[in-house]
Amino acid sequence: MADHSSGAIDTSRPHSARIWNHLLGGTDNYPADRAAADAIVAAFPGMADVTRRSRQFLGRAVGHLVRDAGIRQFLDVGSGLPTADNTHEIAQRTAPESRIVYVDNDPLVLAHARELLTSTPEGRCQYIDADARDTGRILEEAARTLDFTRPVGLMLMGVLGLVEDYDEARSVVRRLLAALPPGSYLALNDGTTTDAAYVEALRRHNPKAAVPYTARGPEQIEGYFEGLELLEPGVVSCPRWRPESAAETPPDVAAYGGVARKP
Repeated sequence: MADHSSGAIDTSRPHSARIWNHLLGGTDNYPADRAAADAIVAAFPGMADVTRRSRQFLGRAVGHLVRDAGIRQFLDVGSGLPTADNTHEIAQRTAPESRIVYVDNDPLVLAHARELLTSTPEGRCQYIDADARDTGRILEEAARTLDFTRPVGLMLMGVLGLVEDYDEARSVVRRLLAALPPGSYLALNDGTTTDAAYVEALRRHNPKAAVPYTARGPEQIEGYFEGLELLEPGVVSCPRWRPESAAETPPDVAAYGGVARKP
């Protein structure tokens, strides 16, 4: 999460949002991003599967929160570039009145804000250009769209690995959750150290990245949910969180996630 306060798009260094976009088959990226993505995949061929499975986890988590938990407000921090089935599209498909606030700090994401902001007439979308660590600003601006007296779904998908210090990453989660009322939910996933090839790919990639990415152990991912009521099946490899088919036995990938309720 580099400082983009100038608003300039640095196309010479790969950026996580644009690498992710390329891995998902998007076109909103630059040669440096594509080269970095290809180098990661060369070192770790499973990266494309991690990306796809993480995105599918987002869809299932949002779907559950809208359909089963009655959530109609979402704060999606580290949203990345728009692709198919963004948070607001999934939520508003079931509940058109849903309100979504997206947060990211990549200038290219800001340039595509209009695409993110295409809401149903009944609902609303807002985009905040901010670093995930700037929780005070995020909450202040999000309050223009979200009612913090009513439950909110906080989405932190693949973003906390960009906060190098683990204690600081946990603090980000705590500060955001502290502003949300009981009955709110945290849905989170992040890259893990469970695959040595993935860890090695990151080791090679990070020196060239605008912002390095830190993979963490599953127990550290669980640490983000401290004090919350974890939904079944707990913190697991993303494909194993409530797969669409009960008969499916999905493979593990080096990204773990979970969903929990604030009591």
